[in-house]
Amino acid sequence: MDDRVSVTISEGVADVRLVRVDKMNALDAAMFEALVATSERLSREKGLRAVVLSGEGRAFCAGLDMGRFAEMKEKGGNGIAGGEKRDLSARTYGLANFPQQAVWGWRQLPVPVIAAIQGVAFGGGFQLALGADMRFLSPDARMSIMEIKWGLVPDMAGTPILASLVRDDILRELTYTGRIFSAQEAMGFGLATRICDDPRAAAFEVAREIAGKSPDAIRAAKRMLNHLSLDPGPALLAESVEQQKLLGSPNQTEAVRANMEKRTPRFADIG
Repeated sequence: MDDRVSVTISEGVADVRLVRVDKMNALDAAMFEALVATSERLSREKGLRAVVLSGEGRAFCAGLDMGRFAEMKEKGGNGIAGGEKRDLSARTYGLANFPQQAVWGWRQLPVPVIAAIQGVAFGGGFQLALGADMRFLSPDARMSIMEIKWGLVPDMAGTPILASLVRDDILRELTYTGRIFSAQEAMGFGLATRICDDPRAAAFEVAREIAGKSPDAIRAAKRMLNHLSLDPGPALLAESVEQQKLLGSPNQTEAVRANMEKRTPRFADIG
C-alpha cells in the first residue's frame, strides 16, 4: 500500500498522498486497494481531526491507468483479469461497490477531508477529488469528467456528489462532452472551494484550524451536512448498472480502440 498511498498523522491532521508519481498517480488495481484501505484505516484512527488528500508530483490523479484501457482494447471488459465476472451492482460496502468506495469512503470518513489539487484531476481522479469536503486548486489545475472519451459513464460515486454541487445543465454538458475545464471554470461551476498558489499549504492551514475546534462538534457537523445531500443510494446503484451495460459493449470497445490508435471512432448506430 505504501507504494501507492502514504499516510502520516501529526497533531490530529492526516497527510494522505498518492505517491505513484511516475504514472501521474493513475488508478490501477493497487491504487484502488490502497485508497479503500486508507479510508478504512483512518475511520478507526483515534484522535483524527482532519485529512489533507493530495497527489505527489505534477498531478493530483490522471484517472484510470492506461494499462487498463490497453487491456480493454485487446480483450474488452473492464481491463481487469476476471473482471467480467464482477457484478458492479452488488453493494459490497454499504451503499457502494468497491470502486465507488475508493471515493465514497472519504465522504463517510467522520472528519473533514480537504483535497489539494495541482496539475490534472481527470476521470476517476476528478471523482476522487469530489470525495473530499473541500477542493483547493492551483491556478493551472485542470479537471474533466473524462469517462465519455472511453465510451463509459462516471461510476465512482461522482454523480450523487456532483448533483449537490453543479447546476444540472452544466453537469450534463461536462458529462456528455468530457471536455477539460480550468480551475477558474471549476470555481464558477461550484467545484472548487479555493484557487491557491500552493493548495497543499492552504489545505494544511485550514485543516489545522479545524483540528483546533471541538472534535465532537466537527464530527457532528459532518454527519449533519452529509444528511443534506440527496439520497445517494439510487444514484450509486444507477452508476453501477449503467456502467456494467457499457463495459465490453461494441461501441465502448470501439471508443477505447479509437483513442488508443489515435483515430476517429466508428460507432455503430443504435435504435
